Amino acid sequence: MPSAAVNGTDIYYELRGTGPSVLLIAGAGGDAGSFDRVAGLLADEFTVLTYDRRGNSRSPRPAGWQTTSVAEQADDAAALLTALGLAPAAVYGNSYGAVIALDLLVRHPAVVRCGVLNDPPLMSVVKNASEAEAPVRAVVEAGMAAGGPEAAVEHFMRFASGDVSWEQLDPGLRRRMLGNGETLFGVEMGKFEPYRPDDAALSGITAPARALVGQDSPDVFHEVATWLAARLGTEVLRTPGTHTPQLDHPEELVRTIRPFLAA
Repeated sequence: MPSAAVNGTDIYYELRGTGPSVLLIAGAGGDAGSFDRVAGLLADEFTVLTYDRRGNSRSPRPAGWQTTSVAEQADDAAALLTALGLAPAAVYGNSYGAVIALDLLVRHPAVVRCGVLNDPPLMSVVKNASEAEAPVRAVVEAGMAAGGPEAAVEHFMRFASGDVSWEQLDPGLRRRMLGNGETLFGVEMGKFEPYRPDDAALSGITAPARALVGQDSPDVFHEVATWLAARLGTEVLRTPGTHTPQLDHPEELVRTIRPFLAA
């Protein structure tokens, strides 16, 4: 298994294709395998890098690692791109991965050629954040009561992506995602949602960036995308699918983002 030592931890990664580099960053519970279909489709034109974020799936949990931050996650991504000689790269991030991609644009401009930010859960910009977060809390609590972190992952993913997406996942990916429950709920959840770069930081982004929202994503993500696009000086991009279009509408997602990644 290929891995790179970055920032004191080993990060599992996968590379495919040739051409300009593209980094795909997974969200809550996901890993490199979440992008298998998207990466395969993009590999005809790009060198595609996917990876398991620290403490998830095939990237081991560092000793004593009890919490994380957006900055730590973005530093990992930047270090991985640099270590593999793939910077600057076009970056696509989904959910938590979109928050990480945004921080790359703000703090690591040298490693980013352009960025696509798909459904970042920036609850700090949502008008009724506590109301919007309540269904997620209820789903996670029900899962924990039903069977601990693994059951909570399944409840959460069925809520976020739909029953069909969950049931059609590759069995290996599904097993790894279930195993990421302790990291998701014990380390990550609650660390990404408060993130909010100020307007000066957003206006200082030099690489082209677009806010993307799934057409069937909850309203809160449409609100976030509108807020973000206004500060990036762009229009909102929309793609068919749920909060995780890489799982349920990969072909449509690739058609949506390919022209921007190539520009």
